[in-house]
Amino acid sequence: MTVYYSKEHEWVRVEGDSATVGITDYAQGQLGDVVFVEVPEAGRQLKRGAEAAVVESVKAASDVYAPVGGEVIEGNQALVDDPALVNSDPEGEGWFFRLRLSDTGEINDLMSAGQYQEYCDGL
Repeated sequence: MTVYYSKEHEWVRVEGDSATVGITDYAQGQLGDVVFVEVPEAGRQLKRGAEAAVVESVKAASDVYAPVGGEVIEGNQALVDDPALVNSDPEGEGWFFRLRLSDTGEINDLMSAGQYQEYCDGL
């Protein structure tokens, strides 16, 4: 399974024609302590770049965007129940949603881990 990254600081773990999406460790560090999360419901159609979820911290509220398009398979209810998972395990148990990809070619527009690190180093 391969992980890709967006300039909006989302990560995408691709497994076949499905993908798991969350925010990066860099993003959660910028937000601070997360206190509220809203995830999309199963069945929702997302276009690449569309608002998909909401994350609120003690510092700010922010949208989470869909780095790829598709149909939501599952929102992470554990994250809704315990928003601090975004801080403690942002690229693991702190995932936001899973979707079935509508166009696997959209993955090619995302960054590899190395490219994303270089991008963050330049911020």
